[in-house]
Amino acid sequence: MKYKQWQVAPPCPEGQLALERAGYPPLLAGLLAARGVSGPEEARRVLTPESEVIPDPMLLRDMDRAAARVKLALERGERIAVYGDYDVDGITSTCLLTQFLTARGGDVVPYIPSRLGEGYGLNQEALHILSGRGVSLIITVDCGITAVEETVLARSMGIDVVITDHHACKEELPPAAAVVDPHQPDCPYPFKGLAGVGVALMLALAVAGPEERRTVFYEFCDLAAVGTVADVMPMTGANRPIVSLGLKRLDPPRRLGFSSLIRCAGLEDKPVNSVSVGYTLAPRINASGRMGRAEVAVELFLTGDPARADALAVELCELNRERQGIEGDIFQECVRHLEEAPQRDAIVLAGDQWHQGVVGIVASRLAEKYACPCFMICLDHGMGKGSCRSWGEINLFALLSSCEGLLENFGGHALAAGFTVREENIPALAQALRRAVAERCGGRELPSVLDVDLAVDPKHLTVEAVEALELLEPCGTGNPRPVFLLQGAQVHTMTQVGRGRHLKLRLESRGAALDAIFFSSQGAELGLSPGCRVDVAFYPQINDFRGVRTIQLQVVDLCLAPSRAQLEQAIYDKYRQGEHLTQEEVRFLLPSRGDFVGLYRWLVRQSTGCTVVEDTPARIARAVSRATRQREVPARTLLCLEVLEERGLIRLNRRTDRIQITLCQVEHKVDLEASEIIRRLRKMLEEEL
Repeated sequence: MKYKQWQVAPPCPEGQLALERAGYPPLLAGLLAARGVSGPEEARRVLTPESEVIPDPMLLRDMDRAAARVKLALERGERIAVYGDYDVDGITSTCLLTQFLTARGGDVVPYIPSRLGEGYGLNQEALHILSGRGVSLIITVDCGITAVEETVLARSMGIDVVITDHHACKEELPPAAAVVDPHQPDCPYPFKGLAGVGVALMLALAVAGPEERRTVFYEFCDLAAVGTVADVMPMTGANRPIVSLGLKRLDPPRRLGFSSLIRCAGLEDKPVNSVSVGYTLAPRINASGRMGRAEVAVELFLTGDPARADALAVELCELNRERQGIEGDIFQECVRHLEEAPQRDAIVLAGDQWHQGVVGIVASRLAEKYACPCFMICLDHGMGKGSCRSWGEINLFALLSSCEGLLENFGGHALAAGFTVREENIPALAQALRRAVAERCGGRELPSVLDVDLAVDPKHLTVEAVEALELLEPCGTGNPRPVFLLQGAQVHTMTQVGRGRHLKLRLESRGAALDAIFFSSQGAELGLSPGCRVDVAFYPQINDFRGVRTIQLQVVDLCLAPSRAQLEQAIYDKYRQGEHLTQEEVRFLLPSRGDFVGLYRWLVRQSTGCTVVEDTPARIARAVSRATRQREVPARTLLCLEVLEERGLIRLNRRTDRIQITLCQVEHKVDLEASEIIRRLRKMLEEEL
């Protein structure tokens, strides 16, 4: 198992039935009900994200000043630089504002610093370059919120700076002409989850004015959608209509660059959704920045030449393949190092031969593999540039803030951040980070929990039912991609594919045969063999091969399935520990009158000539089953014995794995329904109804 715990949401049969009656297929209805959707009206609201109202962009603090300064630059014919970050969010932000301002007659220069040569954010070298090119206004997108010194330098050079960003703010803000960031403490904008490209879109809407906002939104929501998905922003609030409508503008694509990239990535004739954007398009765009070639992606989305767009798309795909190879080598090197010298609480690794552009992805993979935050540092002449990724809801920005005295600079989000540190400070930083993580976790291991939406019957996994799940788009944080559970499936065949890196399975469950793929997994490591039974947590997919569409399970996690006896014992243990039981579990555990009668009669027969019956619960249940010709259920037999003891019919003496049972002489009739155990179980049933 990749996760230490699977947290399966309790089903809601009544809610599911109400949604099915409203016309929703069982798979979608069960999922919505398990997520707390109360009825058809709420379901319609959840499934129509484009109806969500986007707050007025003028509610963002300083937006009035930012829009006024940009309008003034357009009126004066000033040269404007749109200064972005080298990731997907920054690239799409840069392209959005560059194209918007150019269309309004602006003299616009897009500028993205080299990841390898300049690093993140505003820098002095770039300011001198832009000043030399006659720039008098710089608009930062997806960066700039911590650029205090650089903004001061720009002002001294006669350059105004308008900052638009979405990263966490420090106490001191840059002395810019305007600072637009929803995370400013006194910013009244109600939604704080905008991506950098979302803030850039708000600036465009503010400059356009109320009369043109609708037109501008539809023109640029495709770029905003891709940047928002790629930056793993919450799919709630304003992001839902931005991404929902943006994805529709990508299917089919209206923008030449996206059309070429979709075709080159093999997504033509396939649905474009948050998954295909996040796992197929975004990595290719990101590769340009990671490999120090962000200008390739920028040109792709700004060009109007079809032949040039096709060539640039091919180049992005090639850069992505190069990135994958480098990333794989660094990851394996780090794994070997951690096997030799394990690290607790937080992983901190440094190297002088690593590619700065890919260590963030490696950090993400290591964080997932070892279930703790990971900090990767690239060394160069005594200085280290770091990328880090979180695990278990550890806030990286807060973590780095607590170590600020050891850092030259830092910035980012709760889940992903960057920093600069002197090489001689790395040992102290590693110690401080591990101490801070341990304090935040209270000495406990960081949680590794997989949230599962619903256990499913394979008969509901049809092509039509899986297609209906597309109504949930856009998926992401706050509206996660659905994870389903298939219990007790038998492994028919298993094969390693993709040069042995991935595991392909053929599963059988309740008479249905299903194909499954588990990426980056080995069957031998998981203890699998043909014939064994497994529980599978998965994303359902539609596989289209030569026009034949079938269901495939993309495995999220997998484990050997417990036996029926183990499952039944687990229900009894939950009851004994006072945990909540589902209706199905209560009905399973609640004994019938026949259960009591059969058990008591067997005890009477067994005690003839002696006063005590002694055996294990399993053997007692088996013997009673044979005598009464009922199914053997040790957990329910145990509960019956406890009820009989409570009502004074027997005495129990537990001896390790055996139970000693003594029948009591009772002169009066005993009402078993008066048992507190029975009353408690019946009350659970009533509460569920």
